[in-house]
Amino acid sequence: MICLIEDACVSGARLTKACQIVGLSPRTIQRYRQGGTIKPDGSKAAAVGRVPANRLSNEEREEVLTTANQPQYAHLPPSQIVPALADDGYYLASESTFYRILREEKQLEHRGRAKAPTRKRPEPFQATAPNQLWSWDITYLSTTVKGIYFYLYLIMDVYSRKIVGWDIYAEESAKHAGNIFSKTYLREGIAGNALVLHSDNGSPMKGATMLGTLQKLGVTPSFSRPSVSNDNPYSESLFKTLKYRPCFPEKPFDSLVEARVWVAGFQQWYNEEHRHSAIKFVTPGQRHRGEDVAILAQRKTLYEKAKAACPQRWSGSSRNWDHLETVSLNPLKKPIQEETTIKHKAA
Repeated sequence: MICLIEDACVSGARLTKACQIVGLSPRTIQRYRQGGTIKPDGSKAAAVGRVPANRLSNEEREEVLTTANQPQYAHLPPSQIVPALADDGYYLASESTFYRILREEKQLEHRGRAKAPTRKRPEPFQATAPNQLWSWDITYLSTTVKGIYFYLYLIMDVYSRKIVGWDIYAEESAKHAGNIFSKTYLREGIAGNALVLHSDNGSPMKGATMLGTLQKLGVTPSFSRPSVSNDNPYSESLFKTLKYRPCFPEKPFDSLVEARVWVAGFQQWYNEEHRHSAIKFVTPGQRHRGEDVAILAQRKTLYEKAKAACPQRWSGSSRNWDHLETVSLNPLKKPIQEETTIKHKAA
């Protein structure tokens, strides 16, 4: 098309009119005449091998690197190096150039003696039965006094999703957490078996009293990464279920007794009435007691009979009611065999 426009102009046509007919801009033809190439979208492509006029020479680049690695500057970022050089009467390059060169040489991050912060992913675990892997957290409950909250300590079994322990206090403390956990541990009869307790990095979770309690009972603690709520998904999901229940009080709680009464009712509903979608719609209590195996087998038999009685209504296999054998916490993106499986010790 550009060649046709050139031929038309040689024959006496005006460039503007010729470009208007074919839908090109006269500026596109002018760029083409100046020696550039034209991209499919009409923009000018950079000339192959073109070197920017303001590019640093190899010697200048080496001088920037040498200066940035001198003892008095090696621990400083470019934002500190460039002004310091200016105070001494030197200008080598702009801050952005220093940053770019150091980034290309992988010398930009953590130029001081401080180590880079570690964000190690929590160790993955698998539970194959109840009371092998617990998750717990603390959530706020609003009170009638603005700015004051009650604190709900809640422990759940990851395998069955059952609420195994909880209590409410007017403050957060590792002492309260240790007491609640000790009572729950004894009530569930876990002595002699391996147990992992996962939580976030809150001060009650990592307090000396709580950690001392876990060590005394032989429980393995596991912690989320700082400010990563996805590392503790089961407790976060449970708190959302609790606070988004239709019967959750619209008004704040007036006393600890009132809050405890409501949470006790929620625990009964959640453990014994709520059919949990993640465990094939059985209740957490049924799965915790092992009753879900028979319930799911009965459902599977029922569906197979229904399909046999009226096969034309089924386009594929019947609904999957198979029992969930394992539940994973923070699994890696690798084969499941690489995860840590928690097994009970011999009593």
